[in-house]
Amino acid sequence: MSRLIVLGCIAYLVTGFGQLVIGSVMEPMVHAYGIHYGDGGQLVMHQFLGGMFGILCAPWLMNKHGKKFVLLLAIGLIVAAEFLYTLLPPWRVMLTIAPFAGVGLGMTEAVVGSFIISASGEKANTAMSRVETFFGVGALLIPFAGAALIEAGVWKLSFGIVSLLAAATFLLWLIKWPDVLNQAEQPVQPAHSHGARSGTMPAQRDYRRRNRLILTACALFFVIYVGLEMSYVHYLPSLLVISNGMTESSATLTLSIFWGAMVLGRLISGQLADRIGGAMYLLITCLTASVLFTLMTFMTGTVPALILIFLVGVMMSGMFAIALVFANRAVPGVTELTTSLLMACGGIGGALLPKAAGWFLDAYGPGPTRWLFAGITFALLLVMLWASIAARQAGRGAVLAAEEHAHSL
Repeated sequence: MSRLIVLGCIAYLVTGFGQLVIGSVMEPMVHAYGIHYGDGGQLVMHQFLGGMFGILCAPWLMNKHGKKFVLLLAIGLIVAAEFLYTLLPPWRVMLTIAPFAGVGLGMTEAVVGSFIISASGEKANTAMSRVETFFGVGALLIPFAGAALIEAGVWKLSFGIVSLLAAATFLLWLIKWPDVLNQAEQPVQPAHSHGARSGTMPAQRDYRRRNRLILTACALFFVIYVGLEMSYVHYLPSLLVISNGMTESSATLTLSIFWGAMVLGRLISGQLADRIGGAMYLLITCLTASVLFTLMTFMTGTVPALILIFLVGVMMSGMFAIALVFANRAVPGVTELTTSLLMACGGIGGALLPKAAGWFLDAYGPGPTRWLFAGITFALLLVMLWASIAARQAGRGAVLAAEEHAHSL
């Protein structure tokens, strides 16, 4: 098990690098190609669409070709795509490469995550927290590398670093494949599967309807959250260059403030959510984040901006993981379906919103773009409030359904 955790942490470190490397060099890349920020957002969108495709195909591919083949294929795609990025081919070719990079990154994250959850049993939350922290570490470190390489005039080597790390990860998984993954998986019967299938009584039908509402709300939450996170980290350096006159390398380093806060926040978010409840945690963090993003529209000085960037990172640090747990607890018995659905919805948001944010920045400038981010966070809060109310109603519906089922026996 320890070998699986270590290899999982390494794989998530690489995906952290790969998902954020474009944002860390967005400013010089836009100037080098002579394109607009919206075009840079197009590259991010292509990569995230590829990631969504990889996430959706991973279960089918593992059933058909096996775990090892699929994971090594995914990591191999990262190696090849990031290497081709390093060559700085024509922009149309870059846009063609991006979906393949996204497939590799998305599939690696989904496959390794499924390995950890299925093999860790009752310790799955702890194990997943560890590997997700390493995603944050990767996202934290890549801006430092990007800033140094921008300063040295060789920013394109940022992609080469990701390719080399992915190649090393490929070899480690090939040579040190965990034996625990070779064991036959035991099918798990959902705790409430009999109750969920039995009868068509009104309370049971109402319970299922409310479950669909919860999944709809949570899916929308993931679309908005991942889209906001990716838009913010990809355009934060550009906002600081335009508004605060920072150099490209210095602005890139601010991403490390954000991801450093994310890493620190993840160390305590799980325990805090367990203490006050997942829904309450998400409502508080969404509300606080919306206030912080609103303050960013007024407090545009460099020092206030850096403080707010750190605080936003802390508030957003646990949203993804806690929302995933919240959704699975609110709709029990369909963990694989729920997880795949929500990750795919996150991929949709990560693909579409950065493209829209890049166009908005081109069209209206940094001030209105900050207001756009503030508005998105308020939408996130409203969606979480909807999901929380639906989950509470579904909980009451579950009690009624159980009582009706008991009376029918």
